[in-house]
Amino acid sequence: MIDRNLRHILIVLLGCFVLLFAQLNRIQVLDAEALREHPANTRTVQRDFSRPRGFVSTADDVVVARSVPSDGVFELQREYPEGDLYAHTVGYLSFNIGAEGIERSYNDELVGRTPSLQLSGLAGILGEDDSTGQVVLTIRHDLQTTARDALGDRRGSVVVLDPRNGDVLALWSNPSFDPNLLASHDGRAVNEAFSELVEEDGNPLRAAAYRDIYFPGSTFKVVTAAAALETGVATLDSPVFDVSSGYTAPLTSRPIANFGGNTCGGPLIELLRISCNTGFAELGAELLGPQRLTDQAQSFGFNTVPPIDLPGAVASRFPTDYGAQQRPPSVEIPAGVYEDSPALAQASIGQNDVAATPLQMALVAAAVANDGEVFAPRIVSEIRNTKGEVVTTPNPTVWQQPMGLITATALRQAMIGVVEAGSGTAAQVPGLDVGGKTGTAQLGTEEPKSHAWFIAFAGPPGQRPELVVAVFVEATDEDPDQTGGRVAAPIARELIATHFAA
Repeated sequence: MIDRNLRHILIVLLGCFVLLFAQLNRIQVLDAEALREHPANTRTVQRDFSRPRGFVSTADDVVVARSVPSDGVFELQREYPEGDLYAHTVGYLSFNIGAEGIERSYNDELVGRTPSLQLSGLAGILGEDDSTGQVVLTIRHDLQTTARDALGDRRGSVVVLDPRNGDVLALWSNPSFDPNLLASHDGRAVNEAFSELVEEDGNPLRAAAYRDIYFPGSTFKVVTAAAALETGVATLDSPVFDVSSGYTAPLTSRPIANFGGNTCGGPLIELLRISCNTGFAELGAELLGPQRLTDQAQSFGFNTVPPIDLPGAVASRFPTDYGAQQRPPSVEIPAGVYEDSPALAQASIGQNDVAATPLQMALVAAAVANDGEVFAPRIVSEIRNTKGEVVTTPNPTVWQQPMGLITATALRQAMIGVVEAGSGTAAQVPGLDVGGKTGTAQLGTEEPKSHAWFIAFAGPPGQRPELVVAVFVEATDEDPDQTGGRVAAPIARELIATHFAA
């Protein structure tokens, strides 16, 4: 009896040991990367805090992060010469609260822990200490400065991309913060500064350009138009939608109105040019239907976290459940009527539960500009050793392909029309082909307010676009009637002009 009980105890203990061993291996092997990258994990930062650390520079050789001698507890202290201008990309290195941005995602490169840095050059072979890496950003200082100055005191974000390879040429969000406050060796001062930033209105610590989502408004109509063209539901010229001041979706009595109560209609190219809500709502709810539009949105990257090489990016959102089809299959209509067709009509114009980061909407424009292919956005162009020799160059990779060449070409034509003679004329730059789409995302608040959006591409006449811009200006009490064409498009124009003047 005793032997049997002892055997049972041993079996239980053995089982516990096996479970413990399996859990330990899961943590050490399977979950190691996730735990190492978790924002609450500061052990890597603490381990590397006293080590020599390479600098970070822009594509045009402006140093934006470096280590300088310190007379404090540690020999070196991180310094950010440009203050708040690169806070949401470079981030910060803090003994108290860890690291963010490039300082976090490229920590191993900066301290020289990667094999390519350790083995590059004579210093690596002899085992000398200074094998640190220099991180070179894709961002151009002139465009980053223009983004900040053009947005001014308004809350919002600016994203500038090269659609041909995914390079992020500017990434700015306001409000921002001074990372030098968090890199100090004065622990009490760091904690106080961090607490104040966390409590500050607008949360300046968050990189809104890729970490916050908002109603995209009419900029989403590019996605709806792509769905119609890709599936053959429409061409730029057919069908022709009735001229109307309001569209009432099936199963509701509440009409969707055009901005300002205007009347509009016509074929798809005209709907895009003047940003016609009624036509696009009907297109989405009655011709496309939920599956086609959901598939198209997700092929652009909605509902998926974009693979930018910065920590904390979030997925943009497009709802996928619109209920059951409400009419029997014998009724011959292109898409049918669904339980939530009214919500689908609103989603088709970027409202209801649709929400996007400014980065995502820049990627939508990039797909149009780049013949239907979307490259993964990247913030780092190369890693150099202490001699300035390139040791690593991240390769551009295609992330999504939401449309074919024919659809992309048609949409470029339509979006150029928006800027030439539509709602986006404020983005015109002489001597360039500029295409765009405005967005005025009404929030449905008691006191009407709206976000202002503009997405655009630009290039020499008749040539492949080489620049994409997304501008988001947050709704404000000071300018409740702001529109994408009046507020956001001029900001895009300044960025395009700066790029092509360089």
